[in-house]
Amino acid sequence: MSAERSTPLEVVPHVDLERYLGKWYEMARLPAKFQEGCDYTTATYALSKDGSISVLNACMKDGKAKQSKGKAKVVDKDSNAKLKVTFFWPFYGDYWVIDLGKDYDYAVVGTPNRKYLWILNRVTKMDEALFSRLVESAKSKGFDVGRLIRTRQ
Repeated sequence: MSAERSTPLEVVPHVDLERYLGKWYEMARLPAKFQEGCDYTTATYALSKDGSISVLNACMKDGKAKQSKGKAKVVDKDSNAKLKVTFFWPFYGDYWVIDLGKDYDYAVVGTPNRKYLWILNRVTKMDEALFSRLVESAKSKGFDVGRLIRTRQ
């Protein structure tokens, strides 16, 4: 195991959940069985009455619209950067915000075991220099960016 992968994954110092809510467009991801064949992928977050965050993931797969509804809860109240997400209760997965634009225009989300990674943007196109910087940053944190899949938007 590389040194980066054995080091605990650092998250951003703070996430303002109100600003994080809304629609994100996936720019790239590490392969995930549950997203196989997906393009035009989006994630939309909204605050629920019970204080949790509703999650709506959508994509086009084989020419058909697919959706998954889930729920997220903050597990680190100091930073709000570590969440648990479920699409199939009672199973929760880690959702850690490891990079975030100061204007909440982009985000990078990963799992502490470095198995999953998503690069998200508020619009359908991301500046290539920014994308390259985010990929390099993820690589330095131990993610296998050679396996990244660019998402068609």
